[in-house]
Amino acid sequence: MSLRSAIGDLWHRYEDGLSPADAGREELSVLSDFLAALEEGSVRAAEKTDGEWHANQWVKHGILLNFSLRSISGYEYGDVTYNDVLPVLDTDGLGERGSRNTPDGTTVRRGAYLGSDVIMMSPSFVNIGAHVGDGTLVDSCDTVGSCAQIGENVKLGANTLIGGVLEPVESAPVVVEDGVSLGAGCRVTSGFVVGENSVVGENTLLTPRIPVYDLVDERVLYGRLPPERRAFTRYVESSVGDHDLFDGGAYKPAVVATDIEADTLEATEREDALRE
Repeated sequence: MSLRSAIGDLWHRYEDGLSPADAGREELSVLSDFLAALEEGSVRAAEKTDGEWHANQWVKHGILLNFSLRSISGYEYGDVTYNDVLPVLDTDGLGERGSRNTPDGTTVRRGAYLGSDVIMMSPSFVNIGAHVGDGTLVDSCDTVGSCAQIGENVKLGANTLIGGVLEPVESAPVVVEDGVSLGAGCRVTSGFVVGENSVVGENTLLTPRIPVYDLVDERVLYGRLPPERRAFTRYVESSVGDHDLFDGGAYKPAVVATDIEADTLEATEREDALRE
C-alpha cells in the first residue's frame, strides 16, 4: 500500500471514531513514515500545477492525523522539558547539506522540510508541513507557519510572519516563490501567493482581504502579488468616509506593486496612478 493510500485509510478510520487510545504500532508507523516523507521533501502540502498552487488534501489529512492520533508527551529540548504531540526535528543532518541553525532559539518541528544552504537565525520557528527551499534565509524572530511553501533563495526579513493554513484542507497555504525578498516586519497570511523575484517593503501586510494595486498591468488583485514586482503599503480612502470619530475621513491599507526594474515612483506619480 502506498503512503497516500495508507493515510487515506487511516483518515477514514479516524472519521469512524479511531482515537489515540486505539492507535497502535502499525498506525503510528504510518504516521512516522509520513513525517519522514515531509522532512525529505518527497511529499508536500501544496504544489504548483499549470501555473496555480493547489493544496494536497491527503497531506493535510496526514498532518491532522499526527495531531489527532498521538498523545501529549514530555520531550527534552536542551535544559527544558516541553509537552507536545510531536518532538522537534532532529537537525543533526543540517550541516551535511550546508544549512545552519544558530543556537538559543531556532526551532523546527517534525514534519518540516529544510533544503540545502538554508540559514535559520535565532529565535525563529518553522512549523509542521512547511517547505523551505535551498538557499533561503529565515531571519531572527521569523515564523514559518504550518504548510507554508517557501521557495529557493528567499530572504525573510527579521520579524516576518508567514501564516499557516492547515484547515480547511482544500485551501492552498501561503506561498513565497523563488527569489523573493520580504522586508523586516512583513506579514503574509491566509493563502496569499507572493510571485517569484518580487521585493516587498518593510512592514507590508499581504493578505487576500487587502487589495493589491498592480500598476504594471493596471489592475486590482486579491490574494496574490505577481512575479517581478516591487511592493509597499499605501493607505487609500475607506468606504466609511467622513465620520465624527475620524477627523478627515477613514482610510484602509492597500498594497501598491510596481515593476521590479523601475525606479521607485515619486509620491505625486503614485497619487496620479492610484486616482486614474
